[in-house]
Amino acid sequence: MTALLEMRNITKTFPGVRALDNVSLTVREGEIHAICGENGAGKSTLMKVLSGVYPAGSYDGEISYDGKPAEFRDIRESEELGIIIIHQELALVPLLSIAENIFLGNERAANGVVNWRETFRQTEGLLAKVGLREPPGVKVDSLGVGKQQLVEIAKALSKNVRLLILDEPTAALSESDSQALLDLLLELKGQGVTSIIISHKLNEVRKIADSVTVIRDGATISTIDARQGDLTEDRIVRDMVGRDMANRYPDRERRAGEIVLELKDWNVFHPLHADRQMIRDLSMEVRAGEVVGIAGLMGAGRTELAMSVFGRSYGRNISGQALMHGKPVDLSTVDKAIAAGLAYVTEDRKTLGLILEETIRRNTILANLDGVANGGIVDENRETAVAEKYRAALNIRTPGVFQKVMNLSGGNQQKVVLAKWLFTEPELLILDEPTRGIDVGAKYEIYNIINDLSAAGKAVIMISSEMPELLGMCDRIYVMNEGRFVGELHAEDASQERIMSLIVRE
Repeated sequence: MTALLEMRNITKTFPGVRALDNVSLTVREGEIHAICGENGAGKSTLMKVLSGVYPAGSYDGEISYDGKPAEFRDIRESEELGIIIIHQELALVPLLSIAENIFLGNERAANGVVNWRETFRQTEGLLAKVGLREPPGVKVDSLGVGKQQLVEIAKALSKNVRLLILDEPTAALSESDSQALLDLLLELKGQGVTSIIISHKLNEVRKIADSVTVIRDGATISTIDARQGDLTEDRIVRDMVGRDMANRYPDRERRAGEIVLELKDWNVFHPLHADRQMIRDLSMEVRAGEVVGIAGLMGAGRTELAMSVFGRSYGRNISGQALMHGKPVDLSTVDKAIAAGLAYVTEDRKTLGLILEETIRRNTILANLDGVANGGIVDENRETAVAEKYRAALNIRTPGVFQKVMNLSGGNQQKVVLAKWLFTEPELLILDEPTRGIDVGAKYEIYNIINDLSAAGKAVIMISSEMPELLGMCDRIYVMNEGRFVGELHAEDASQERIMSLIVRE
């Protein structure tokens, strides 16, 4: 199999940071090549060099594509040769139709007039190729994330893609949507499309990758040929983090104390559709020093439950009783929930958890401005001291607290969100998908933080779509389906099979 792409000794620097240091990558024609590494290792930077986002002249090294030197001045030049990149944040216009998105900037037009009949005809053919049955005229904002990914791939196919680059394509997808996407990549491989996939989900990498290149700290560590039989998760993890991680979940002494939060007969209705009940007669309790998991399929109501408890930030006609330390508590607003000792780390850190354009310092104190204020005015010295304290405590990797959070890796962004809520000194911390989109090394650090919180007597609710994570971290697991708890399992009795059997039994 001949090499379609060769990147040799690629070095890319930003002010004060060497993001890539003599990285080399060879991708053979017709293969699926995975790139793995911790957040901030340089994976996305390397792909931006390849696709022309970082133009020729802004980096050192050589690129050879299809046997010829390649120097792309912008992304359009790389697309003309069939190199298409799909970023983790999808580049679709929500209020335009599927057809309009697919051919945006590449319109089927003559004399400045769009031929809509031809546009829709070609769109239907492309959607059939990716297995999407929606009509071409449907607006993108009505589609789920999984279907939006398929629209992005259809858009790539419209540009005669030859090398498809996907950056964390399944990070926000359900298990079924992820499997459908992986199956599609294998189909495209059969049609001669070469793919590069950046992913932290090592089980998915092992399913589809022919080769895996591991990057650590901006340098190439290894390239593993799956066909040689030595592609194991342990091997990839060792190369990613530079050490063995025999136990992915740190040990913790399980010691539950008094009940911190108790919910009784909790009911929540949809905020827009008054007749649609999202949470039904749900009761639960969480104790001090305890990590309680909530398992369930996408749409089970896990996030809706968490947000409804945290100041009724989701839902309407909320009823039932909430008690803290055995006494009724008012959780009717976010301010009151925080004052009662609750904190909520959202699953969407970039939209709801952080102000990306602001600094680490400013984001850290946002949920507790009174903690750094004098007479209603923020004391910037105290603000800096608080941010520095949590930067050190949570090992946030950054040159300083004045760096904007948009420039941090996903794992470090998640630590800033945690810092923000830890500064409120909560008694109960609700973690919604706390390790989504971050690598195994950063996950382990987050797990240690969770263990430290429980050891300090904090109560933790952990919502996760990764069942091994729940099994590895939680003392008890509530299993949720269609807005109700359908089972409760203690750690010693829990397994993936038992969780799924409780879900499907309903």
